Amino acid sequence: MNMQKMMKDMQKMQGKMTRMQAEMEDKVFEAEAGGGMVKVKMSGKGELQSIRLSADVVDPDDIEALEDLILAAVNNVKTQIDSESQEKMGSITGGMKIPGM
Repeated sequence: MNMQKMMKDMQKMQGKMTRMQAEMEDKVFEAEAGGGMVKVKMSGKGELQSIRLSADVVDPDDIEALEDLILAAVNNVKTQIDSESQEKMGSITGGMKIPGM
């Protein structure tokens, strides 16, 4: 096995991974819950950017339902980010499982 070629290939992969991470960080993901009554936006870095609530979902007598919808929307958007990140990373690494990635 040619060590020099392997090192060059690893450097290429590292460059692609760095570019992919930058693209993910710049991307904004959106998700909703309750049929659109709660909408959230999150950056690819995992920073929550906004939460939009429909007036219909705000019921002072049922705060727990609103909390559940917000939690579901945030978890949905986080799942989108994780899924896309893993998909892109897998296309770069050829499916290799690299610890810490």
